[in-house]
Amino acid sequence: MPKTKSYVDPAGVHVIAPNFKQRLSGVTSTIIQLVPVQNRLGQKVAVLGPGLPPHLPYLRFRDLWKLWRAPDGSKNRVWHARRNLEMLPGIVLRDILRMPLKLVFTSASQRKHSGWTKLLIRQMDAVIATSAKTAGYLEVPSTVVMHGIDCDIFRPADDKPEAKRACGLDPTLSYIGCFGRIRHQKGTDLFIDAMIEFLPSHPGWAAIVAGRATAKHIDFENGLKAKVKAAGLADRVLFVGEHKNIADWYRALDLFIAPQRWEGFGLTPLEAMATGVPVVATDVGAFSELIVEGETGAVIPANDLPKMLSATSTLLEDPDAIHRWGDIAQRHVTRRFALEGEATSLGALYGKVAASSA
Repeated sequence: MPKTKSYVDPAGVHVIAPNFKQRLSGVTSTIIQLVPVQNRLGQKVAVLGPGLPPHLPYLRFRDLWKLWRAPDGSKNRVWHARRNLEMLPGIVLRDILRMPLKLVFTSASQRKHSGWTKLLIRQMDAVIATSAKTAGYLEVPSTVVMHGIDCDIFRPADDKPEAKRACGLDPTLSYIGCFGRIRHQKGTDLFIDAMIEFLPSHPGWAAIVAGRATAKHIDFENGLKAKVKAAGLADRVLFVGEHKNIADWYRALDLFIAPQRWEGFGLTPLEAMATGVPVVATDVGAFSELIVEGETGAVIPANDLPKMLSATSTLLEDPDAIHRWGDIAQRHVTRRFALEGEATSLGALYGKVAASSA
């Protein structure tokens, strides 16, 4: 039986996290992971909108009129938008309906913003960039708060062979993974080309592609599967689809490749490293700010198959480096990118903005 949503009294809500997009996305995933941690830290966050699980604290649309009254113990509420369609309603509530709101926007984009987006951003009381690269595309002052991950969920395997068995894999093989949406932008074809090159000369290794192709990209996925079959590697390059227990699949890996051609931020390298798996990643998104070159992984140019082959080959020929880098990677993520760190940084910014009278 489906769980019912838990609705909260707006008087006790200090931060609103609107989510006005039904389809699951990286933004949605961020909200789902962050809000429980933020509330454990006392930040009093509620969500607003569709597409989120019922265990989160919800604000009803019909209770929005109550936002004319300031929240208990604070001069203002914070409206934390992460998309254009969430910035605009916040502006209406604050500037037209004169509600005591402070507007915060998180930008993860690494491209020039449209004129409309720039206009919306200029109306914000504070802007967050998810990486230093992202901050470079903004024309207003920003605070860098990098994403974190749940290190209790993404943790190393206690028993690597057993972790492989749990996913229905051969425990005697080593596995290279590429996880995420299957499409050209994500570089899945580069990963497949690299595996077709590597695997025939590395009989102890196999590859896993985890994730789904949307309807628009089904032909792309089918083309990759046909390519693998033609190379005689259908039993060693596994397309396993989308899984809710993705952390279990990370624990089965020995090496992770993030071959993206473009990315906003990109959590997959963090998820892999948190499970003790070193990463070869392209220099897109925040990857170069997440990976310690030569210690937790390697960063290569985007869309450069020869460099991907070279970096991966170096690791495949040195099993000791794979284990050493994996251990360092897990400690690195736990120390610098735990979800609690992101939530704490956001809480400090919320407090500063909410107290401001400007």
